[in-house]
Amino acid sequence: MSVLVYTENWDGKFKKLSFELVSYAAAVAGMANTTVTAVTLGKADDNELKKLGSYGANRIVNLTGEQFRILDNQVYTNTLASVATKENASVIIFANNNSGKALAPRLSVRLKAGLASGVSGLPISLEPFTVKKRAYSGNALAHVTIKSEIKIIAISQNSFEITEKPTGAVPETIAAEPEGTVVKTQVKDTFRQIGKIVLTDADIVVSGGRGMKSPQNWAPLEELASLLGGATACSRPVSDEGWRSHEEHTGQTGKIIAPNLYIAVGISGATQHLAGVSGSRYIVAINIDKDAPIFESAQYGIVGDALKVLPKLVEAVKTLKK
Repeated sequence: MSVLVYTENWDGKFKKLSFELVSYAAAVAGMANTTVTAVTLGKADDNELKKLGSYGANRIVNLTGEQFRILDNQVYTNTLASVATKENASVIIFANNNSGKALAPRLSVRLKAGLASGVSGLPISLEPFTVKKRAYSGNALAHVTIKSEIKIIAISQNSFEITEKPTGAVPETIAAEPEGTVVKTQVKDTFRQIGKIVLTDADIVVSGGRGMKSPQNWAPLEELASLLGGATACSRPVSDEGWRSHEEHTGQTGKIIAPNLYIAVGISGATQHLAGVSGSRYIVAINIDKDAPIFESAQYGIVGDALKVLPKLVEAVKTLKK
């Protein structure tokens, strides 16, 4: 029996999230006195693969083939099911991101495995296998028990500290060819966002709400995000008004994010918005209303007009960076 962790690679390279997943898998394997197999689909750089061994992977498997060039859910699910069976995996770990949300439920059905998504910490116990996850928009924790022989868990970003645990594992690159009838997806065009940090990958996010008063007032918010090396976001009313792109909308009906630092500027903190950002490690709120709900979820708060506070923050960051 072993722990299997799916580590997504982007153009052959791994992001911080993958190392977080392997660190988590190594901790679970330590609890169960077993080993970790990290699997990635699509050609990955050999030096990148070796990094997985630095965080606790005892075995690293890279399956390559043209069919892995795009995320075809059926192809990926079939492949991962085969790997899980060969490895006799009792626990399978995914990220609770777009790929994980697409693959984990399908694999759960294929393997007749129980699934817990949005998990936010190590198992509370192995017998019975119980994990915890956020509930009610992050206002409570739920304990979920998985009773099936195989358990699948999808981990929320920033739920576990990256921990180095070198194993010296040597990556195995294997050419894999699924049945031709399995591949059904055809890609006609590909559009990539360049020159900008992807919101769901950002460690720091600076987000604006109606307290910004006008789309013309966004320059200092964008400058602060740029100085901090972060991404910009917004609340739903802002995107609905057309002040900012819907691509930046965070919340229950937008993007679910979990950065290390979330700076909410002029955002009141409606339940729907907090549902999308409650996984953030630190929340800083700037609002003119001292009774705004956002302050209840924030670790740090500034009561004041966002348009007056932001320029001072920008200057303070510039001074610190000199």
